[in-house]
Amino acid sequence: MLGLSMVAGPVHRRAALIGSSVASFTAFGSLLAMSRFGARSVKGALAVMVVAFLARIALVGLGTAVVARAGESIVAFVVAFFVPYFIFAAIEGWYLHSLNRGSGTPA
Repeated sequence: MLGLSMVAGPVHRRAALIGSSVASFTAFGSLLAMSRFGARSVKGALAVMVVAFLARIALVGLGTAVVARAGESIVAFVVAFFVPYFIFAAIEGWYLHSLNRGSGTPA
């Protein structure tokens, strides 16, 4: 995702790099936290997803303010953030769903 931001036009490149960087690093951190704290239960993984979602909301607001203050393209930031975000959210959802499958027979 970061590579795609590099091929954006010179006007949009910095804002796109900021957006895709925030999305990528929060997704990486979320997956690491889920594997560490949420590996035993669905509740733990879901709690990690909620905390990561709230962190992403705060970082989108902060990133938008930084990009706007620098006079960069806000649209490039938002698109570069949300396109990878939806992909990473699907991956996190698949991981959460895989925790729900028990190895025993249902009662």
